[in-house]
Amino acid sequence: MADPESLRRIAHSPAPFSTWLGIVLLFVLFGVIVLAVIGPMPRGSDYEETRAKKRMENLKKLREDTEKDLTTYAWVDKNKGVARIPISRAMELTVAELAQKKPVSAGPIATPAAPASPAATSPAPAGFAQPAAAQPSPQQSAPAASPSAQAPTSLLPAAPSSPAVPASPAPAKSP
Repeated sequence: MADPESLRRIAHSPAPFSTWLGIVLLFVLFGVIVLAVIGPMPRGSDYEETRAKKRMENLKKLREDTEKDLTTYAWVDKNKGVARIPISRAMELTVAELAQKKPVSAGPIATPAAPASPAATSPAPAGFAQPAAAQPSPQQSAPAASPSAQAPTSLLPAAPSSPAVPASPAPAKSP
């Protein structure tokens, strides 16, 4: 093995000139490669103006196609018999169709039944569910889904004469 003195001299010896020259040449080579890659790329406002013109042309073409789709007749799927009609004609047909339909009364709104006890009406603390007896059933609280599913008003039972919730006394008026 080499003695420690010779190892110390090798470690502390100045780097030869060829090492420094090699490092400088590596940096120069790196710079040349960067210039070769970046050099042919377009620069300046001319490039951005060209891209802006292309975007404007694409936008103009898209708007023309959309306008054509909204104002002309065409087949969407001829095999299935699906066609496209102008939006103005579609509006006219829809208005004419709706004008022919007669409005149907919705019927009375069902009110929930009165609770069985005063304890059931007290609000439950946060995080606790109400007892099943205090919750109104879906049949009582939700009106029918469609007017045609409701019975005529003449077949409905008569409404109770007393209100489901006791009325509060009217506040006294001050002069």
